[in-house]
Amino acid sequence: MQSGDTLARGRKNLVETVSEHLRHSILSGDLRPGDKLPSEAGLTQQYDVSRTVVREAIASLRADGLVEARHGVGVFVRTPPTQPALPFQAIELSKISSIIEMLELRMGVETEAAGLAATRRSPAQEEAIWERYDDLSRLIASGQPTTAADFAFHLAIADAANNPRFREFLEMMGRPMIPRAQLEDSNPEPTPADYLRQLQAEHKQIAEAISARDEEGARQAIRTHLRHGQERYRRLIRGS
Repeated sequence: MQSGDTLARGRKNLVETVSEHLRHSILSGDLRPGDKLPSEAGLTQQYDVSRTVVREAIASLRADGLVEARHGVGVFVRTPPTQPALPFQAIELSKISSIIEMLELRMGVETEAAGLAATRRSPAQEEAIWERYDDLSRLIASGQPTTAADFAFHLAIADAANNPRFREFLEMMGRPMIPRAQLEDSNPEPTPADYLRQLQAEHKQIAEAISARDEEGARQAIRTHLRHGQERYRRLIRGS
């Protein structure tokens, strides 16, 4: 039987997944200012979540000024507020060379985070990593977008390092740290399932090493994971 804390963490992650997907749709222009969001019942069915999750996700978007509720009418998209450019947000992710630069930077930061996570993680943090892994598996199986959940998996590892600066750094990098986010934005075709399964196999190796408190194994697993990403994009450069 799941504890109340476990259920709360699971719901929180579902809220983040739904809100991040809607936020991406708004910021990418798929949903434009003035567009009406699907009904609460429609969002519940679309994301296969409870009404509570949908309401909390919408509340998050309202807090960010991205949507507004009109009583008796529905929830509508607002013009996104203008924000100053943050570090890493002005990187030209349309350039494969920029993606490789991001992956090289992540290699240095996340290798250390994974090694520390293996030695410092608490049972609750270990559980959180596996919950994020399971969330990714469900999204891959259902063909839904995975970049927000992928980001959440790496944030869970950063949290397990028990040094808040790792999470702060990854959050500063933001969604662009997941390279296929750019590809998904520019390509209407879904990311190939075989590729996602390979990524998930690499995620599993990372999680297993952290669970086993295998510091060097965790470092090597995430290093391999990020190196594979670099190799893929270098092949794209050579092919172009």
